[in-house]
Amino acid sequence: MSPLTLAFLGDAVYELLMRERIVASGSMPPNKLHRKTVELVNASFQARACDVIAGTLSEEEADILRRGRNSSGVHPPKNADVQDYRKATGLEALIGYLYLAGDLERIHTLLGLILKELSPAE
Repeated sequence: MSPLTLAFLGDAVYELLMRERIVASGSMPPNKLHRKTVELVNASFQARACDVIAGTLSEEEADILRRGRNSSGVHPPKNADVQDYRKATGLEALIGYLYLAGDLERIHTLLGLILKELSPAE
């Protein structure tokens, strides 16, 4: 499967799992839910997340992330840094790959590492 197809799926899985974690943290107004979600799913945050997990990835996982990051056809929005957007695409490709492989435990482990290291301010 192409890295961009994996990233397409990984984007949805990543956002859903982040939303689940936010909702599990307690009840809050919808606008606060939205703001907290945007903090965790933007390209800048995902690029930093790549740096956090880089040393914990298997060779196969690192290859999937690299292939996603280096994919041609990645067009960042005007407000996103190109390098951040490419790293975010790599992370999403990895999440998509792990999801299709049925390795939700690994996804949760990686997200836990990311949130432990980069937990946004309340």
